[in-house]
Amino acid sequence: MAWFKRKEKGITTATEDKMDVPKGLWYKSPTGKIIDADELERNLFVSPEDGFHVRIGSSTYFEILFDNNEFVELDKNLTSKDPLNFVDTKKYADRLKDVMEKTKLKDAVRTGVGKSKGREVVVCCMDFAFIGGSMGAVVGEKISRGIDYSIKNRVPFVMISKSGGARMMEAAYSLMQLAKTSVKLAQLAEEKIPYISLCTDPTTGGTTASYAMLGDINISEPGALIGFAGPRVVRDTTGKDLPEGFQTAEFLLEHGFLDFITPRKELKDKINLYIDLIQNNDIR
Repeated sequence: MAWFKRKEKGITTATEDKMDVPKGLWYKSPTGKIIDADELERNLFVSPEDGFHVRIGSSTYFEILFDNNEFVELDKNLTSKDPLNFVDTKKYADRLKDVMEKTKLKDAVRTGVGKSKGREVVVCCMDFAFIGGSMGAVVGEKISRGIDYSIKNRVPFVMISKSGGARMMEAAYSLMQLAKTSVKLAQLAEEKIPYISLCTDPTTGGTTASYAMLGDINISEPGALIGFAGPRVVRDTTGKDLPEGFQTAEFLLEHGFLDFITPRKELKDKINLYIDLIQNNDIR
C-alpha cells in the first residue's frame, strides 16, 4: 500500500498558497555534492564537501583581501566604446549596455586601493560575469592606471585574473593591451615594487599571454583552468590526446608555470606573506 493516496480528485491549491523553494537554496558542485547556499557563502564559496572553488567576482575578492572591506575604487566610471561599430549576433554597443545593466559593473575589471593586514595594497580584479572577463581597451587602461598608482605611491600590486582572453569585438585595440600592460609591469619591476599574480578559474587567452604570468610570484586557486588555447583546440591542432589534468592549476604547478596553489581561505595571509618576503619586511 502506498504511503500517500489521494482519495479526492480535482484538488487545486491557490497560487498564493503554494510553497516555493527559494532559488539558490542549494548548490550542486561538479562532483555532485549538494551544499546549502548559506553555508557555501560562509565558507567563501568553497564547497566544504570536496573543496571545489566556485567562481566569485571582484566584490567578494575585495571583501576577502581588504581589512574590513574598506577600499577606494580607482577609475570606476571608465566604460568601453565601440570604435569599430562591431556587430555579431547583436551590436557591441547594445551588448555593453545590456551587460552593464545586468551585472551593475562598468567593465570586466575593478581596481581597489586599501589596507590588507595593515598595509596598503593595490588590487586589480577581473569579473567573468562581464562578457566572460574579456580584455578590452578599458581593462588594459584600468590595469595600467593601477600599476601607475603602485609606482607613484610605492605600493605592492596584486592582479586577480579571471578571463576568457581578448575581447574580439575590439579586435586590434584589445590585442594592444597585452603589450601595454606588459610594459607597465616592466616599469613596476624596475622600481622593485612587488607584483603578485593570482590566476583563478578560468585564466585563458591573451590574459595568460600577458599580465597573468608576469608576477614576481604566480599563484592560483585549486582546480583553476589556466592556459592559452582551450583543450579542444590544442587537441585538434596537435592531433594528440592530452595528459590527464591538462591546463589545471595542479598540472601547471607540477610543470613549473605556477609557484604556489593557495586555497581561497588562505589568500589574504599568503599574499601578504609573499609581499613581506619580497620586501624583506617583518612577517605579519
